[in-house]
Amino acid sequence: MKPKILLVNPPIYDFAAYDFWLKPYGLLGVAGYLRDQAEFKLFDYLDRLHPFVASRRELESDQWGRGRFYCTRIPRPPCLQAIPRYFRRFGLPREIFTDFLAAEGPFDFVFVQTIMTYWYKGVEEVIEDVRTVQPHAKNVLGGNYVTLCPDHAQMLGADLAIPGANLEPLWEYLGISPDMKQPALWEAYARLNVGVLKLTDGCPFNCTYCSVPKIYGRFKPRPVEHSSAELELLRQLGVQNVAFYDDALLFEPDKVLIPFLNEVVKQNARVNFHSPNALNARFVTTELAELMVQAGFKTFYLGFESDSLQWQKRTGSKVFSDELASAVGHLVSAGAEPSSITAYQILGHPHIDIQ
Repeated sequence: MKPKILLVNPPIYDFAAYDFWLKPYGLLGVAGYLRDQAEFKLFDYLDRLHPFVASRRELESDQWGRGRFYCTRIPRPPCLQAIPRYFRRFGLPREIFTDFLAAEGPFDFVFVQTIMTYWYKGVEEVIEDVRTVQPHAKNVLGGNYVTLCPDHAQMLGADLAIPGANLEPLWEYLGISPDMKQPALWEAYARLNVGVLKLTDGCPFNCTYCSVPKIYGRFKPRPVEHSSAELELLRQLGVQNVAFYDDALLFEPDKVLIPFLNEVVKQNARVNFHSPNALNARFVTTELAELMVQAGFKTFYLGFESDSLQWQKRTGSKVFSDELASAVGHLVSAGAEPSSITAYQILGHPHIDIQ
């Protein structure tokens, strides 16, 4: 008999949150490896197409699928009392989840995705409700928070925590052999207008402010045919906007991005691509910019971090100011709208004074 597994993307506790193509890609990827070997249900607290949210006009998506989350104002925790901002819980109301648990259970396992370390209160809330409504279900945590703060994550009471990208402990715990060639379980959504892809894992750089090397390890391309198959699945489900979650999408483009985009152009996929995880401006050439625009890129986020040469050298020399200017020039010349190009900068870093 197949195990019954609930997938949960928790609510967010924070001062601000906005849906820039935010999907629980790691969670869906793990479930995809177990496709047809388990019975799945998905509860995504941040699903803005959920009936409770979809009827609210103020939360409607823009032309690229972005938008505001449903949220409620809550008291600031003691450690944040000095910050003069409203604190909020972003996501569907808690009672919708507890009703879902009661109606759709019993579950054998509950997989919970974690992202930002300081969002752990949402994870804690999920575990509390599962323990109350589905006490026999085993809670399994994975993702960034578990990887970066494993001891703290253990305090939340999960039955199993999986740090890092090695999933062997999970397969042993479940007693199931995964099919690693399967795409993410996007069909778990009742409605879907935004999807996510990763053509690579990890990053070849080692910037001092970044956690990616600790989470994903060394840079490793994924098979292009796997990514193309996943894009086709998203298209079949009606997705029009796809965000790349790669941390080094433009690295070694001849091996990864260029073959993928050539296939997109060949298939006339008609999908809008976005790059919220930031592109490395150093690798934006005239030819690559033209191919990206031709293949359907609509928004371009560049990881600039700082215009201070001292800062740039001190933190890893990932990109310099002249490289940013050059990249923007290539993108605009290729036909990108200037208003669609954004450069990220870091604020609040302990060494910010050198800027």
